[in-house]
Amino acid sequence: MQVRTAGGAKIVELPVETYVADVLAGESSVFQSSEALKAMSVAARTYAIRMRGRHASDGFDFCDTTHCQRLVPDAVSARLESAANDTAGEMLWYRGRLAFTPYSRDCGGLTEDARAVWPDLAQPYLGSHSDSYCVTSRIPPWHWSGESSQIAAALRNSGLHAPDRIAIIEILERTPSGRAETLLLAGSESIRISASSFRFAIGRALGWNTIRSERYAIQVSNGRFLFEGTGAGHAVGLCQDGAEQMGRSGKTYREILGYYYPGTVVGLTGRGIAWQRLSGETVTVWTTQPGQDGAVLAESEQLVRAAAQRTGWPAPDGIEVRIYPDIEAFRNATGEPGWVAAHTVGHRVDVQSAAGLQARNLLETTLAHELWHILIESQGGPALPLWFREGMADYLAGVQEPATARIHTDAEFRQRSDAAAARRAYADSAAMVRGLVQRYGEATVLAWVKRGLPPAVANASNSQAARKSR
Repeated sequence: MQVRTAGGAKIVELPVETYVADVLAGESSVFQSSEALKAMSVAARTYAIRMRGRHASDGFDFCDTTHCQRLVPDAVSARLESAANDTAGEMLWYRGRLAFTPYSRDCGGLTEDARAVWPDLAQPYLGSHSDSYCVTSRIPPWHWSGESSQIAAALRNSGLHAPDRIAIIEILERTPSGRAETLLLAGSESIRISASSFRFAIGRALGWNTIRSERYAIQVSNGRFLFEGTGAGHAVGLCQDGAEQMGRSGKTYREILGYYYPGTVVGLTGRGIAWQRLSGETVTVWTTQPGQDGAVLAESEQLVRAAAQRTGWPAPDGIEVRIYPDIEAFRNATGEPGWVAAHTVGHRVDVQSAAGLQARNLLETTLAHELWHILIESQGGPALPLWFREGMADYLAGVQEPATARIHTDAEFRQRSDAAAARRAYADSAAMVRGLVQRYGEATVLAWVKRGLPPAVANASNSQAARKSR
């Protein structure tokens, strides 16, 4: 993570778990419950990974203030480091995608619906619900009063328009949870202003212990505006006071996260996708869109039958094709970059969105390559070179791209930093196999899958690989 330190003095690079521990020191150092700290670790880590690059236009990922997440590196203790390390890498997922995990100090007994604060980031797991744990924390109501001129100056300091003389502050609209959403400021003129903009302007100018949330009522007394309310912060997602109470009552960090982000799951990779099964004779397709992806099952079945007929090899049992709803879900679940179309382990193929691949004319060749891969691996021994296995899969799938017949190292196939280099490795290997087929015949080359490469071919390829590595 690239973080700009206080005052913009410098930009530092922090490992993710160091960043999480620094956030714990800044946002939740007063927690007594270890489970609540772990829940905060997962929420903070997920928020950081999802929102990474929030300040990309400024040349860094995050600032170290509450605008992003507050960091206090000097206050990190062994206990905070332990909370980060005990959950290392764990994040919250919703249907295979990283969840949006905001949190606040105190919801006042009722969390807020994300739609009232971030309409573009609203999610089903961020609706409003009562919070009995926060209520048991018995945080007293807060009070703040300010003069008209003081409030008007604070608004102008934040670049907001304000009447010269404010005589009335009225709540015009409330959110579904009853919090102030829109205010009317009337006096020398009347203006409407969002309650959140109003709160932040007052907080920046007069301190964050003034108007602590949007859950308040307003009265006028002796020329001063009196705000009386409960809670602190936007109240969306995890309530820190409630989480602390849950931890103290014996709840685990997973239970805490499930309470505040219902429907999400904790994991190292994408989880929570609502899979539906489509079964064929030899292939099972798992999809989130059965109506749209049903054709993939028919295509896969046809490819496997044709492959078995062409080679005489039996189709392996238990072939699975998992079609992810989008590139992000595929990337989260497999760890592959977005330019990799599919990922095969054993008899399971993970595939990007079928509709997306079809739009790029890649669906049929991608399925063919991966299904041929499964057949080849079911017949070949561990000593069969990777270049030959990959080249055979592309050759048999009918993939033809301009290439030079040559050997690539295993590392060149497995690297994920250079898409063009990876494509060259596959294309060149397919060209090598085509050359072997032209020289020896397809039946002979197919037989090498089981028997291994003959000495003449193996020695030549080993010699070429050795020359390449020097």
